[in-house]
Amino acid sequence: MLEKLIVNGGTLEGKIKVSGAKNAVLPIIAASLLAEGECHLQDIPQLADVDTVTQVIKSLGVKAYSTGNKDLVLNACELTNSEPPEDWVRKMRASFLVMGPLLARLGHARISMPGGCNIGSRPIDLHLKGLTALGADIKMSHGIIECTAKKLIGNRVYLDFPSVGATENIMMAASRAEGTTVIENAAEEPEIVDLANFINAMGGRVYGAGTNIIRVEGVSKLNGASHTVIPDRIEAGTYMIMAAAAGGDVLVENVISDHLKPAMAKLAETGVIIDEEDSGVRVRSKGRCNAIDVKTLPYPGFPTDMQAQMMAYLTTAKGTSVITETVFENRFMHVNELRRMGANIVIEGHSSVVKGVSKLTGASVKASDLRAGAALIIAGLVAEGETEICSIHHIYRGYENIVEKLNNVGVDIKYKVFPDETGQ
Repeated sequence: MLEKLIVNGGTLEGKIKVSGAKNAVLPIIAASLLAEGECHLQDIPQLADVDTVTQVIKSLGVKAYSTGNKDLVLNACELTNSEPPEDWVRKMRASFLVMGPLLARLGHARISMPGGCNIGSRPIDLHLKGLTALGADIKMSHGIIECTAKKLIGNRVYLDFPSVGATENIMMAASRAEGTTVIENAAEEPEIVDLANFINAMGGRVYGAGTNIIRVEGVSKLNGASHTVIPDRIEAGTYMIMAAAAGGDVLVENVISDHLKPAMAKLAETGVIIDEEDSGVRVRSKGRCNAIDVKTLPYPGFPTDMQAQMMAYLTTAKGTSVITETVFENRFMHVNELRRMGANIVIEGHSSVVKGVSKLTGASVKASDLRAGAALIIAGLVAEGETEICSIHHIYRGYENIVEKLNNVGVDIKYKVFPDETGQ
């Protein structure tokens, strides 16, 4: 059977509530391996990626169960296995984040090379560099990485690039290492801060998260803790762009506006009215936007995870926009799909030149990755006629109840199942 989203546009009016952050909850679930006690997590989004990482830690001996729609209880007291199943790890890159906690708890981890969205080279060399600096012995063979460490010792680690995943893995391992670890050129994303807050709630000593220098004083033991995951800034930004593209008046609720400053600034440049309110961020738009230039950068720059959505929005802008991607070299795979809908986009090296057209036309398109799928929904909102999006499993990896949320603000979008080529 083929699963598709059918989009017929619509003007957005009303309220959309943002879910807990996917990119925060995944490392936090991995960090629960560090605790010798029960962890209670709140505002957990119901996403395929969350299910995957939960299955990974359950395979290691962790007890995991839900106590409500958005709550997850994890208990790693009986952590015994240090080799997560290859099939699960290959499904999602974030599965590799169990490496640091396993080393810290058991002194051993054997993990296959991770999978995830094919958006470019995302090497794990910085993860391994950091863990090696803490005293791990690392061997690689036939796509399997094996790390051992009789004892992790704090050290100074300089990251050649502020990798989010490497910062998280090193920070988790260092939390139970002997001595102090200093991570220089660390990633500064809000999800890093949320992970540090969770580790500290368990009794850890992490300082400086949210800056480019993080200091971790290792402790011998971490206990269980309760933690509420921060709102998803990428989901919030996506809905803000949808409202701007389709027009209307939408209040995006459950947001931390400081996390959205780059998106808010760029949307304001296009002529959209952005207002911060007590309950969220309101977006008001009436028509075709102005062309702008966008360059993706590590936080606090404009996020690469919103580049595709912004490009879809700018396809009907007045004038020519230039979008430069500096984080991932293969993150323009949505361009061909947008062209199928009538977009005028030319790729020049790491940049895409987007010449605004008066309209897009509905077409049958394919989501190549998570954020590309969101971009195609945005294109479908402004296109004339019906847009069919396939490979929607990517979209459901990062957007909880997206059809229901958009239906509630007036979008004509439906989930449908069709027989595949074999008639099944």
